[in-house]
Amino acid sequence: MTLRAPITAALLAASVLAPAAAIAQPRLVAATPAANAAVARTASVTLNFSERLAPGQSSATLVMTGMPGMANHPDMKMPGVTTSVSKDGKALLLTSAKPIPTGTYRVDYVVVGADRQRIAGKHSFSIR
Repeated sequence: MTLRAPITAALLAASVLAPAAAIAQPRLVAATPAANAAVARTASVTLNFSERLAPGQSSATLVMTGMPGMANHPDMKMPGVTTSVSKDGKALLLTSAKPIPTGTYRVDYVVVGADRQRIAGKHSFSIR
């Protein structure tokens, strides 16, 4: 009889923890350029996530939020930037036809993981 309580507790804990893993959502774990970093001109941005993304449902937009010497610069979606999901499925790749100009930027993203829930987020950096 003394073994029933620990076994019951272990089974109960396992049943509570198992669904949590099934409803995990992708979260941003790293990025290049890093969050709030000031970097040299580049033609690409990579957002790495905690789990595989649904390629046809995950996307991102590069937005210029500030330009040197121009006060009150309105947000401007950058033309010529394509978005794709990496081969391993865990990263969004933004590629510009030309190096990204000097300024401050925000990546607005929407990703979908295994649970099929849309997760929106933002990532900011600047080009010097």
